[in-house]
Amino acid sequence: MRDYVPLYIPIACVEHERLEFAVLRRQKLSLSLRDESGNVRTLNALPTDVATRDQAEWLTYREDSGEVGVVRLDRIQSAKPA
Repeated sequence: MRDYVPLYIPIACVEHERLEFAVLRRQKLSLSLRDESGNVRTLNALPTDVATRDQAEWLTYREDSGEVGVVRLDRIQSAKPA
C-alpha cells in the first residue's frame, strides 16, 4: 500500500517566476521549508532547477554544505535572497 501523499497545490505564478529567475541568476536564497509533519526549517541554498514531475512542481537546490535537496514548491513557506 502506498503512503498517503497530499495533493499538490499550485503556487502563484509570480512566486514560480521568482524561483525560476533565481535559478537563472544563480541567486542564493534563504528558504523556509515545511515538511510532511508541519515542521519548518530554514536554510541557505542555491536553487539549481525548477521542474514538473509526478503531477507536482519541484525545486532542486544545493545547500552551502554541498548537500543537494529537492522540495515540492507548495512546501516552500518563504524564499528570500540570502
